[in-house]
Amino acid sequence: MNHIVTVQDAVTAFADFMEPTDAELDAIEREMPVILADVDLLDAHIVTLDRTPTELDVRRIRRARRRALAARVALVNRAASTSLPGGAA
Repeated sequence: MNHIVTVQDAVTAFADFMEPTDAELDAIEREMPVILADVDLLDAHIVTLDRTPTELDVRRIRRARRRALAARVALVNRAASTSLPGGAA
């Protein structure tokens, strides 16, 4: 007789102790602008997968890349400003 072990994993995969903590949810919330900017960049790249990119596509990718980089810089700067003791720069 073969035991199906994956059924137990599927049942316990959604146990209460596996929920994200408040700190993890806060971290996701802080990173959400970066996540959304990355999704926009990925969308811009996906549009050009099955064809040669037009000038408009190239501009869209370039703008999306700049927004993604700006979102990352803002996240890093926000993290750096909160980690400095006494507000020192």
